[in-house]
Amino acid sequence: MIWGALRFGQPGAALAIALITNTATWGVAQGISPFLQRSSNTIQAIESLQAYICVLALTALLMAAIMAERQAAKKQSEVLLLKVLPSPIADRLKTEQHATIADSFPAVTVLFADIVDFTPLSASLPPQELIMLLNEIFSAFDCLAEKHGLEKIKTIGDAYMVVGGLPYYRDDHVQAVADMALDMQIEIAKFCNQHRQPFDMRIGMNTGPVIAGVVGTKRFLYDLWGDTVNIASRMEPHGLKGKIQVTEATYAVLHQQYEFEKRGTIHVKGRGEMVTYFLKGKIAEPLRFSYFDAL
Repeated sequence: MIWGALRFGQPGAALAIALITNTATWGVAQGISPFLQRSSNTIQAIESLQAYICVLALTALLMAAIMAERQAAKKQSEVLLLKVLPSPIADRLKTEQHATIADSFPAVTVLFADIVDFTPLSASLPPQELIMLLNEIFSAFDCLAEKHGLEKIKTIGDAYMVVGGLPYYRDDHVQAVADMALDMQIEIAKFCNQHRQPFDMRIGMNTGPVIAGVVGTKRFLYDLWGDTVNIASRMEPHGLKGKIQVTEATYAVLHQQYEFEKRGTIHVKGRGEMVTYFLKGKIAEPLRFSYFDAL
């Protein structure tokens, strides 16, 4: 009964059951029971006391084991929560269970990446092989997001979404996302060589304000909303395979540190005419040479 009460989240009931059990056991040990007669035999009294002590010890061990199990389960649930939500958001959900998690960020950089021609390929591969390939690619991207200090938001089919500049603000969020985009191209090229698959990617980036928060009560998700997100999502499908297409807002921050190719004006669904650029790489810092270096 004690085990059941604790497992169903009723520690008070478990404690009450333990007290009643021990009290009843003590009564039996002392011969205080409608079914027992009091005995004056000293040896029997000692044996009864020893039996009661054993019951106490077993009860204590049982409760300690159950509490340890509950702590382990709680830790495991926290680990799973951190796999779904950013750490500060998970902490807020635990302390503000009925509060609405919604924050406004004045400047972040959003990236959308999509594997080109993945849908036709998925029709020719067994389901298990398809998922294994996709998992390998996205797991590599997860490592890149962690390396660059970015926040993965979600995957949608064969599309990947990541953001820089939240939940903690950082001045270099545009550069960090640009570096990840370039690393993603390297990663997908290595993947193609390893698996001999003709994978290619389109990547789109945009910079601006967003609203971030958690919606729903089941399988909830930390997501982003706003015009910045919508434009970033348009940069990917309106781009070219193997290219990283960025908006003027992103270009304005990066053009002195990174190399770009101006694509020009394109028509973007829902936005009209927009000037975009292709991010090609990072500008190498000039080598510094002095007289003392030659000595």
